[in-house]
Amino acid sequence: MSESLARRVARLVSGGVFHAMLDKGEDCIPEAVMQENIRELERTIDEVRTELGKVLAQKHLATKKLADENNRHEQLAGQIATALDAGREDLAKAGIAEQLDIEARLPVLEQSLADCSSQERELDAFVAALLAKKREMQAALDDWKRVQASIGGAATGGGADGNKMAQLERAAEQNGVQFNRVLQRQGGIGIASPDAAQAAALQELSDLGREAQIAARLAALKAKP
Repeated sequence: MSESLARRVARLVSGGVFHAMLDKGEDCIPEAVMQENIRELERTIDEVRTELGKVLAQKHLATKKLADENNRHEQLAGQIATALDAGREDLAKAGIAEQLDIEARLPVLEQSLADCSSQERELDAFVAALLAKKREMQAALDDWKRVQASIGGAATGGGADGNKMAQLERAAEQNGVQFNRVLQRQGGIGIASPDAAQAAALQELSDLGREAQIAARLAALKAKP
């Protein structure tokens, strides 16, 4: 979820907009302004749910890909064993190479799945908090309407209005869901690119390490009774 949306959720749930209206010092709170505040809550709920849908889709894809990679790894294990039984070390080496590639991808997929699960829990909490705030604001609006009806809709000064304002402010402060988390993002750190010669040397070093891994695993498989 974008930082701007997360900040908006925090602002809405904390009641900042509602208290800003109370702080204007007006004799009464216009119904239209309160209704607009509720509509903003509804729009934000829709946005958070849309973001949640995207996260759930990503989680589904990551789960499927992880399962596919694990199944392929197991399938290769059987094929490698068959190749060794047939004396085809070349085929066994190819299978081991693919296994190593899969093993390199698995941690990335597992982390992606964990991130999606974390985001899902956070967005679910956002929706729950926003819905609770909407119920609170609707109750405050209904209270205000009842007060207005009781005095015939006339806006008068003095003690009566002071009591109305105090009642509304207390209602706004009675929020059943506490929302204190603020989404933070860490800035990326740039990495300087090596020159061509250095890049070639690093690639050769990587290839040598990979060949050593393949040879070691092949030797271990051949050593099995």
